[in-house]
Amino acid sequence: MKSETFPRGLVISFMLLIINLLCFSHLHAKSPNVLVILVDDLGYGDLGVTGAPDVKTPHLDALFASGVRVEDFHANCPVCSPTRASLLTGLYPDRAGVPGVIRTPLPEQTTSWGNLRDDVVMLPSLLKTAGYQTGIVGKWHLGLEKPDRPNDRGFDHFHGWLGDMMDDYLTHRRHGINYLRLDEQEIDPQGHATDLFTDWAIDFIRSSRSGDPEHPWFLYLAYNAPHTPIQPPLEWLERVKAREPGMSEQRAALVALIEHLDDGIGRVLSHLKSSGEADHTFILFTSDNGGQVEVGARNAPYRGGKQEMWQGGLRVATCASWPGHIAPGTEARGAVSLSMDIFPTVAAVAGVSAPDGIDGRSFLPQLLGELFSPPERDLFWVRREGGPKYGGLDYHAVRRGDWKLFRNTPFEPYQMVNLKNDPAESQPVPREKAPKVYGDLLKALQGHVFESGNVPWR
Repeated sequence: MKSETFPRGLVISFMLLIINLLCFSHLHAKSPNVLVILVDDLGYGDLGVTGAPDVKTPHLDALFASGVRVEDFHANCPVCSPTRASLLTGLYPDRAGVPGVIRTPLPEQTTSWGNLRDDVVMLPSLLKTAGYQTGIVGKWHLGLEKPDRPNDRGFDHFHGWLGDMMDDYLTHRRHGINYLRLDEQEIDPQGHATDLFTDWAIDFIRSSRSGDPEHPWFLYLAYNAPHTPIQPPLEWLERVKAREPGMSEQRAALVALIEHLDDGIGRVLSHLKSSGEADHTFILFTSDNGGQVEVGARNAPYRGGKQEMWQGGLRVATCASWPGHIAPGTEARGAVSLSMDIFPTVAAVAGVSAPDGIDGRSFLPQLLGELFSPPERDLFWVRREGGPKYGGLDYHAVRRGDWKLFRNTPFEPYQMVNLKNDPAESQPVPREKAPKVYGDLLKALQGHVFESGNVPWR
């Protein structure tokens, strides 16, 4: 009897189907954990890797060396809340409803300048659609009440600080109120806040279903340090003073706080390695804005610092590491990226599509060393603030290519610089020297202000 055979084309199609299924399964099994580390008010030049002559940061230096240093990266704002809103929504701060700092209330004072939009998809919610367990440890700073708490906005787990700054790293209070929470429960632990956040981050990683490709984890680890008050543990301060006898008291305290922070991050990274998680974890490190010059921060080689639209307030040290995907010891140059670009970048790492209508764009190809020549885009920065210096008004910066137009209060004239020719921003270009550039930048800025005016911030 003649044996029956399958047609050759059908056999090939079946084999291709099997191969594609196997490839998909392999890729799915490689879904990485994601760790985003955001520190608070770190000066660009306050790491060993960025040239600090008096700060020892071996763990962060090693993290930078293990992956790619993102050379032209900027915070979305020179202060806290707006940048955090952008990172978690992929939107400009004013389009996310957070043009200024969301503060814990003071009696009879209007000090809060933002209200996180209820209708935007947050990064943890997006990652949950891909099976991720989502956690935040540390500083939230985007709202104190429902529906603006971390567990309301897509995080499965919250262990940290709801409010803005702490008045004391040891007693954990702001205006006498405790904003430390485990999910929605008020807690009152003992210890330095940096140490607590480090311990809680390790606890989250340990308790997650590690090694299960169906349920990778996303951890947003947001330290308060090195934000004021500059309050390092005494033993760390004494160590710095012994090593740097000529250093001022102010600078020594900040250096000690940064070195203590570096040690905490090192403990988290060490746990990833010892647990076997490091090889399949994507890590991104950055700061919410530049360092505060008044407390001794070093933003060199850039001018200015926190609260200012100078590069020292916006340019932040940033790196990414992903073993087997990102080449160690590399630098990503060229395209300018902002905090809002982290949202679509992490989405791409996780294999999910970012929502339509966001402002950020993925820079994952740049991290992977691939050709990355995205279309040029105008970039905007905004901050709203009260008090006699700001009057409850916005002040802005706009950048197109190398040209930047900005001011540092709502009441001063705009300045224009060319960052390629003048990276120190020390030689403003008079309007009459480049009237078309000035007019184009101002028109673009006005367009952004007009569009973002649709979004309420209260």
